[in-house]
Amino acid sequence: MSSAPIQRPIRRDEYEKMVELGLFEGERVELLYGVIVRMPPKGPPHDSAIQRLTKLLLPALLGRAAVRVQSAFAASDGSEPEPDLAIVPEGEYRDQHPRQAFLLIEVADSSLAVDRVTKAKLYAESGVPEYWIVNVRDGIIEVHTDVVSAAYTRVSPYRTGDRFRVLRFADVEIVVADIL
Repeated sequence: MSSAPIQRPIRRDEYEKMVELGLFEGERVELLYGVIVRMPPKGPPHDSAIQRLTKLLLPALLGRAAVRVQSAFAASDGSEPEPDLAIVPEGEYRDQHPRQAFLLIEVADSSLAVDRVTKAKLYAESGVPEYWIVNVRDGIIEVHTDVVSAAYTRVSPYRTGDRFRVLRFADVEIVVADIL
């Protein structure tokens, strides 16, 4: 007979109530698969990439989609991650976080392993058709697409000198050197 304690995952509605009560005041946390996870500190390369992406995507998608920066995404009943950028349908998100996204973007340095494994799995399971990891350490943007059986089946790496287009908004071209 095992004496290991039985763990109960936290539901997203419980997590949101904890946030509302101020239980994580001054902490950077997110809910991933029922577990409250601390987010690593951000450095200048991380914040610079977010600033550049926002400057590029916001005007290009104005009137077609909402660009949310470091805001919660209602991925599932047990997960509420905070991607660095989320391109979601336009709408009023005053009462609830978006449950659908066209594109989620994580800027990664020390979080690369979590972003490649845990978040890629979560975002694919949530039906997000396109997911980028902006790897500031190695100077590469990894574009994950083609969800099959709740997993991304295609990962396309782009480096300085490369350009590519946003899957849902093919008129929006990304020049890697403009981001990294």
